[in-house]
Amino acid sequence: MSNPAASEQFGASLPDLIEKLLQQQGIAYQLRPASGGWPASQQIQASLLCDNVGTVLILIPKDHLLDLKTLGSLLGRELEPVRNRELQRILSKHQLNQLPGLPILFNSPCVCERSLLDQPELVLDSGLDGWSLVLNQADARTLMAKVSLAQFSVPLSSLEKSAVSAAQDDQDLSDAVQNFTALRMKQRLEETIEIPPLPETAQKVMKLRVNPDADVDDLADVVETDPSLAAQVVSWAASPYYAAPGKIRSVEDAIGRVLGFDLVINLAVGLALGKTFKLPNDAPDRATPYWEQAIYTAAVIEGLAKAMPRERRPEMGLNYLGGLLHNFGYLVLAYIFPPYFKLICRHIEANPHVQPHQIEQHLIGVTRDQIGSWLMRYWDMPDEVCTALRQQHNANYQGTDHIYPNLIYLSLALLSEQGIGSGPRLSIPDALLERLGLERESADKVVGKVLDARDALRSLVSKYQGTTRPE
Repeated sequence: MSNPAASEQFGASLPDLIEKLLQQQGIAYQLRPASGGWPASQQIQASLLCDNVGTVLILIPKDHLLDLKTLGSLLGRELEPVRNRELQRILSKHQLNQLPGLPILFNSPCVCERSLLDQPELVLDSGLDGWSLVLNQADARTLMAKVSLAQFSVPLSSLEKSAVSAAQDDQDLSDAVQNFTALRMKQRLEETIEIPPLPETAQKVMKLRVNPDADVDDLADVVETDPSLAAQVVSWAASPYYAAPGKIRSVEDAIGRVLGFDLVINLAVGLALGKTFKLPNDAPDRATPYWEQAIYTAAVIEGLAKAMPRERRPEMGLNYLGGLLHNFGYLVLAYIFPPYFKLICRHIEANPHVQPHQIEQHLIGVTRDQIGSWLMRYWDMPDEVCTALRQQHNANYQGTDHIYPNLIYLSLALLSEQGIGSGPRLSIPDALLERLGLERESADKVVGKVLDARDALRSLVSKYQGTTRPE
C-alpha cells in the first residue's frame, strides 16, 4: 500500500516489520525525507511512558507540549518517560533507530491528542533516521482506530513570552517562588530565596576589570589568594586545547604567555561562580552535561567573535563569560525549586521537540533565562552578561548589547545541529547572520574546529567539573 515509485525516487525503504504491519492494516503511506517542511501541527511527536503497570505510547502534535500531570490525572497513573537505555533496547529489538508513532507496533495502550485526527495529512517518524511516513486523513484514522483520543497537551503558542523588563522578570520569579515553595514571602526577593552573595574572589576580579591601571601582576595576586583557582588557571593554560610551548611554571606565566589578561579575568569569574551552586543529582536523560555544554558554547562563541568583522566584535572576555554562564539559570532553578526540578527534568525528556525554557514557563511560570539574568543583576555583573542570558533564545533581538545574546543563540543553534545541548534544533535566520556580519560557511568552520578539539576540550570540562560537584 506504499508508493514504490516515490520510495525508489528517494532511495529508501521502510524497515520490513513496519511495512508488513501497515500492509496488514491496509494503510497506504508515502516515505519522504524528514526535512519536508510540513506544519508542526501535522507532525506527530511520539513518547513512550511507563509506570509499574507497564508502558503507554503517547502521540501529540509537534506544536504542543506533553503535560505529564494532566495526562496522569486523565489516566490515573504516574507516568514517566522510559529511560533512554531501555528505549534503545526496545527499538533495537525491532531494528529501529528512532521511536515511530505507530500504535500497531507496540503491545501497549496508546493515547492520542484529539486534534491530530482533524488534520488532512499526518507525518510521523518512520523508525528510520531522516525519513518520515506521510498518511492521509482516512489512513490516519484507520491507524488510530483502537487509540484513546483525549485533550491533554498544551499549544506551544500559549507559552511564547517576550522579555518586557527586568522588573517584570523580578515579578515573575517572585510569583513562581510564592506559588511553588513553602518559603514565607519577604519584602526582598533575594532574602526570600537566600541566594548566596557573589564570591569574594569574583568581587575582587570584577574590580580589576574596571580598573584601567590593573595589569598581569595585579590579576595574578588576586588569583593566587585562592589556591584552588590558581591551580585551575595553571592547569587550564597547560591543557592541550591551548597547546602552549614549554611548561607553565606560574600563574603569571599562564596569564602573560598563554591565556591573556582578559580571558583569565572572565575565566576566574566563571570558576568562582561555578563553586556557588552544586550540580543537581537529577538531570534530563540524553542532555549534554552542564559544564560540557558551557565550555563548548564558550569556545564556539570565541571563534565566532574572531570571525566577525573587527568593527562589529563584542568585548571578547565578556563574550566568553556569557558563553560559560549562558545556562547558569539551570543551576539556580534546581536550587530554588528542588521539589519541582525532577518534574521539569521528566517533562524535558517527554518533550524533546520543545525548548526547555518553554517547559519551565509552562510548569512554574518563570524560565532559566529569566532566573540567570536576575541573578547576574543581583550580583551586579555587567549589563552585557545580564542581557546575554536573558535574550539568548531570541534570534530576533536587536536591542542594547544585542551582539552578546545573538552570539549565544547562534552558538547554541550550531551545536544543536551536532547533537550537543538539549531540546530541538534551533533555526538560524539569515537576518541573524547578517547582523553579526558572518557567513554561514565561516560559522560552520568555527564549529568544526571546536569539534576537532573535542578531546582537548573534555580535559577543560574535567577541570571545571572539579569546581561544581553533584549534590
